[in-house]
Amino acid sequence: MATNEDRIRLKVMGLSYSQIQAGAYALILAQVGGPYRIPVVIGAAEAQSIALKMESITPPRPMTHDIFVSFAHAFGVKLLEVFIYKFEDGIFSSEMTFSDGERTVSIDSRTSDAIAIAMRTGAPIFTTPEILEETGFEMEIKEEGESHEGNEEEDGTDSTHNEPKLENYAVEELEKTLNKLIEREEYEEAAKVAEILKRKRGGQQP
Repeated sequence: MATNEDRIRLKVMGLSYSQIQAGAYALILAQVGGPYRIPVVIGAAEAQSIALKMESITPPRPMTHDIFVSFAHAFGVKLLEVFIYKFEDGIFSSEMTFSDGERTVSIDSRTSDAIAIAMRTGAPIFTTPEILEETGFEMEIKEEGESHEGNEEEDGTDSTHNEPKLENYAVEELEKTLNKLIEREEYEEAAKVAEILKRKRGGQQP
C-alpha cells in the first residue's frame, strides 16, 4: 500500500453515462495538478446524489448521504479522508477514515458512497500511483462536451424521448424545468437539466 507521500490526490470532475454498463454512470475523477482522469462506474442512485451536490441542488428531503453526514456531525465524528486503495476485477475498493478527536477508525466503503460523503464534508480523496497508472487516462475538455452531443439526434430531438432536446431551451426555461423536477423529486432528470444549464450559463458573455 502506498505511503502518505506517494498517494495521489483526486477531485471530482464530472459525470457521464456509462458506455460499458446500461443504467450506470461513469464518475470521472481528476488527478489534482496532473493530466490523468479515472472513470469509476457507479449506480444511478449514487450518481444522483453526487450530481445534486455538484450542482449545489438542495432536495426538499435529505438524501441518504446527507443523513449520514448530519448524523456524523451530530456526534462529533469527522471524515478525514477517502482512500481508493485497490482496483481488482474492474472494481475500485475504498476506505473512509473517521475521527472523533480521540479515536481514528478506517472502514471499507463502496467508492461511490465514499465520494458522495467526501463531497459533502470537503474531505480529500486519494489513490495510489499504481491505480492511477492502471486505470487513468488523459482526457481533453473538448472530448467531454462532444460526449453529450453523441446522445442526441441531428433533427434537434433527444434520441431517448421524442421531444425537443433540452439544449435548445433558453436559460429561463431550463430554470423553470429544473425547479419543477426538484419539486417532484425527479433527481436524475434534474441533474441532467442542471448540467445543461451550467454549460449554457458558462457560455454566456459577461
